[in-house]
Amino acid sequence: MLKKFSLLLVMAAVMLSSCSSKMKSMKSEFFTVTPGVLEVVGSEIPATIDGRFPAKFFNKKSVLTITPVLKYEGGEAMSEPVTFQGEKVRGNDRAISYDNGGSFKMKVQYDYIPAMEDAELYLRFVINKGKKTKTIPEVKVADGCIATSQLYRQTAATANIAVGEDAFQRVIKQAKEANIMFLIQQANLRASELNSTEMEEFRAALKDVATDYENKVLDEIKVSAYASPDGGVMLNDGIAVVREMNTAKQMKKELKKAKLDGYVDSEYTAEDWEGFKELVSKSNLPDKELILRLLSMYNDPEEREQQIKNISSVYAELADEILPKLRRARVTLNYQIIGRSDDQIKAQYAADPSVLSLEEILYSSILTENEAEQTDIFNTAIKLYPNDYRAYNNLGVMAYNNGDYSTAASYFAKAENVAKSAPEVMVNLGYLELLQGNVAEAEGYMTKGADAKAGDEALGNLYIAQGEYGRAAALLKGKNTNSALLAQVLNKNYVAARETLEAMETPDAMTYYIKAVLGARTSNVGFVYDGLKKAVELDPSLAKKAMGDLEFAKYVKDATFCDILK
Repeated sequence: MLKKFSLLLVMAAVMLSSCSSKMKSMKSEFFTVTPGVLEVVGSEIPATIDGRFPAKFFNKKSVLTITPVLKYEGGEAMSEPVTFQGEKVRGNDRAISYDNGGSFKMKVQYDYIPAMEDAELYLRFVINKGKKTKTIPEVKVADGCIATSQLYRQTAATANIAVGEDAFQRVIKQAKEANIMFLIQQANLRASELNSTEMEEFRAALKDVATDYENKVLDEIKVSAYASPDGGVMLNDGIAVVREMNTAKQMKKELKKAKLDGYVDSEYTAEDWEGFKELVSKSNLPDKELILRLLSMYNDPEEREQQIKNISSVYAELADEILPKLRRARVTLNYQIIGRSDDQIKAQYAADPSVLSLEEILYSSILTENEAEQTDIFNTAIKLYPNDYRAYNNLGVMAYNNGDYSTAASYFAKAENVAKSAPEVMVNLGYLELLQGNVAEAEGYMTKGADAKAGDEALGNLYIAQGEYGRAAALLKGKNTNSALLAQVLNKNYVAARETLEAMETPDAMTYYIKAVLGARTSNVGFVYDGLKKAVELDPSLAKKAMGDLEFAKYVKDATFCDILK
């Protein structure tokens, strides 16, 4: 009898144990994680966990807290926990039916650090039943972490950073103007006007063009004659055309005196309403807004004139201050200044660079590919023109391209000291921050430098670091750089990525590494092997990276893959 009773006790214990253990064993099959393999997006690791509790599983009197934990070598990171309760628990957490079970969704996000490349995602469970608390074995729900996006630091190192360009122009168009004024309803050229200060300066410019024939070339003399918009249209038309003829004839005489062969182009405007509008707008006339409204309301010249005359209080001022200024002929001397040729600039730099302008010195830097010579040119520019930031900036660019980032930082700092708002300097300081993974600091600089010629490319690199791959790919389209290639791969624009790859003239180790990633994502084994082989040849350190890179997970047991990386 005792034996039978003991057997019953054992059976009861087993049954109780069975009933109480329903929540003791969570299974990985209860959970699905998206993406299946964790991936760094920008500077974070995001994921969505879909879970389910089977029917007859969730204890009616228990409270379950689930905490997602990202484990990596040397530490772990926890996301916000989620709590569920059984049907008979009094509380405010989500209740799970014992009979039917239930499902849930959790969004998690972790700040990425390099050590997380080998991270694994676990779920940690704590059960509370009354005053009792117990933990049950945690469950791994996701393996590893793809960190391809973090290659932005390496691709930024070969980006086209911002050069302070010269403003040298070999041919500079110049214009010298003078006005010849006329009396009302007259077209004769008065001696006082022909001998005015403006005309004397005009003749001096004309003479300069004639004598400095090696450096200056005459284009034309342009004559624009006008009549003021008062009186009849036919009358003003006749006056304006005669003013044009007389002035053009005088300009031909001026050319002859200067011993220049040139063309005189002439035109006339019968009633200068545009000039009238401009002068009224700039005036202090009490009714100028009314006058301007009338100009917009009436297109017929005579109607306009009559309506304005009806404003008797102001018409006298118009007649005294505005209209006389419109009775004129404007003469314009158009000519070109021809600068030094490339050979002349190089010869002058060798002889005495102080004779050259700043723009000529900066321009001379593109006439050589020798870095030592370029360095000398920029240092000369700094010596002669210390208040211009471009030479400092460009020395920094050279250092950056050579991987000497401390020297680059020093030069960019000097450039910033000279011109704090220079967009090129802002862009380049931003790149230095990107290299260090300081994305927020990079954004501060690069947004300030968005107007630089290289501003779009800089923002494209920034967007990669921020996980905005579509925006990055759009800005980097056609750049044919490692950054453009990376953005397209991350944005899954694989066709565009192949086109960029084919267009790159000087691929490097990182180019080939990204080629291998592209191959892995598109099941192009040839791309994988060829890319990794060339990448490792150029940079042996990439072998270790590739061996641990989950982009190549399905190749790790492949003999060819292992042979390339050995």
